[in-house]
Amino acid sequence: MSRLRACGGALALSLAGVAGMAAAAPYIPADPNQVVERLPSRAAPVQRELRRLRGELAARPDDLRLAGALAQRYIEQARIEGDPRYLGYAQAALAPWWTQAAPPDPVLVLRATLRQSTHQFPAALADLDQAVKRDSGNVQAWLTRATVQMVTGDLAAARASCMRLYSRAPALVVQTCLSSVGSVNGQAAASYRQLVDAQAAHPLADRGIDVWVATLLAEMAARSGNDGAAETHFRTALGLGEPDSYLLGAYADFLLDHGRAPEVVRLLKDKTRVDALLLRYALALQATGSPEARPQIEALGARFDAAVLRRDTVHQREQARFELALRRDPAAAVRLAKANWQVQKEPADLRILADCAVASGDAEAARLLRDWLRSSRIEDRHVTAAAARLKAAA
Repeated sequence: MSRLRACGGALALSLAGVAGMAAAAPYIPADPNQVVERLPSRAAPVQRELRRLRGELAARPDDLRLAGALAQRYIEQARIEGDPRYLGYAQAALAPWWTQAAPPDPVLVLRATLRQSTHQFPAALADLDQAVKRDSGNVQAWLTRATVQMVTGDLAAARASCMRLYSRAPALVVQTCLSSVGSVNGQAAASYRQLVDAQAAHPLADRGIDVWVATLLAEMAARSGNDGAAETHFRTALGLGEPDSYLLGAYADFLLDHGRAPEVVRLLKDKTRVDALLLRYALALQATGSPEARPQIEALGARFDAAVLRRDTVHQREQARFELALRRDPAAAVRLAKANWQVQKEPADLRILADCAVASGDAEAARLLRDWLRSSRIEDRHVTAAAARLKAAA
């Protein structure tokens, strides 16, 4: 999931797709005391707010303003909790307009956000193209458009969409969008410096934007090998309030890369409703030699097996990592990594492709890696090292 998607607060609200187990046999833990899921309290303020909005919309189901507000709130909550059910609730709120070829502008952008969450990228772009054609000043549409273009590897188009934010969005938002693209397109050092300068010039812009900026800076620093700066940026982001699932996953990956698995266990032990976080939790448990690793691996395997039965391919990146690191099946892992690469091309997608190419010796995966390194000019120490190992083995 990209930084633009997950860390831009109200300015970037697209999410990872559906996860669940409806089509498979239920997972039954061996330990009757194992916590399978923690449901949100009905007394929590956000749940009270959602109930109020649902009640108002039930009384006025054709109220576009109210439906949009509820759908937006569901999307925000899905980003925070990592619970894909909120995305379904958001679509239901927009039901009167969902199938229209030319719905009102707010619905176009919300529908695009939800469509990209299930990797319906062409449909999402069609909605966004329609939105910006109607209103060239639609900041959310341009930013979401840049997001989809980055995810699908169209970096030149993503940069052009970011440029359309000039004079329309706050300067820090514009630079964050541009730095996100530049950091994976041969301009890593310059993009990092420009974003640091922009952050200094615009402190305390907005909590959502501040988290987005700090997380992006952390990932940029980590890819370049500046671990001290990465740690500082991650801690800044984590200190800005309750972290969302994207930030938790990114920081967990940083900790795992540096042999700090016990910290990951503490960070994620209550966050395993989200498949991507359960994956990192299981990896950390395995690294520490915990006896709890096996049941968590089995639980995650059941979730991925259920996704296969549903023909849900949204989580192929995570599933490839699961097959490689937890099931120890490089052949299965590289098949998933290559299939995922056909759909999305973010740094994390490239990294799992590289890891699987090294582990499996798959020639096609190695070629895909070399081609992208050459065309994108991405600078990532882990991927570069994997490419060097492949070259030495050739």
